[in-house]
Amino acid sequence: MLAENSYGKSGIRLVKVLRRGGRHEFRDVTVAVSLEGDFEAAHVAGDNRAVLPTDTMKNTVYSLAQDHLDGAIESFGLFLSGHFLDHNPPVRLARVALFEHPWERLVVGGKPHPHAFRRPGGERRVARVTRTREGAAVEAGLEGLTVAKSSSSAFAGFLRDAYTTLKETHDRILATAIEASWKYAAPGDFDAAFAEIRQTLCDTFAGHESASVQHTLYAMGESVLEKHPEVTQVRLSLPNKHHLPVDLSPFGQQNRNEIFVATEEPYGLIEATIRRK
Repeated sequence: MLAENSYGKSGIRLVKVLRRGGRHEFRDVTVAVSLEGDFEAAHVAGDNRAVLPTDTMKNTVYSLAQDHLDGAIESFGLFLSGHFLDHNPPVRLARVALFEHPWERLVVGGKPHPHAFRRPGGERRVARVTRTREGAAVEAGLEGLTVAKSSSSAFAGFLRDAYTTLKETHDRILATAIEASWKYAAPGDFDAAFAEIRQTLCDTFAGHESASVQHTLYAMGESVLEKHPEVTQVRLSLPNKHHLPVDLSPFGQQNRNEIFVATEEPYGLIEATIRRK
């Protein structure tokens, strides 16, 4: 028998220029659409009468973006999911995931340029909307927010066995690429909430006296829930981007905790969800 199934269109890359007089806004978004519903006939009998082509999904995203991608990606996701559910009776659940790649305005002659931009780093904003005929749920977040601090981080007192070679440290570099997602209790000002939650994550990371990545992860999630009542839970994934002290003794030098080698792999990965009781 056919069990759980879905289909959709992924990797819909969309760039929109909002031309507001002489000052433009540059939006760069990748969209994925996934539908669940009564599609058994297509699977078992080759009957496609209930199947909306994935190419149509792509075209729908582009067309609706013309008039409806003018604010938060969460709002556009809510509109898209409602459209796919309202216009396709076989669909019972619509999922829309949106990934926004940020661009920042170039500064020319000390002034922000009205229509020239640069794309910084690898960070991107994320929104996921899941809608049924009973209602919609919104999850937002970010990926690739790379941060580091050169002090206020330690790792000591850990479990040891026959294979443990790691030395304890009370002053190390802590670096990670934050992946965070959070759920909203209800729709609101998504742009303002995103900016404020992002700042809370950064502020907590910087100010926390860290005994481990786990310790800092929990503090970041706890701060989000304390400062943002509209959030019901936050999930964090923090890869430990190791910076290992270089042994300078072959050169007759002592490393004064100043010279490190940055490694990509292998790496520790710490993940957890913090939610309200």
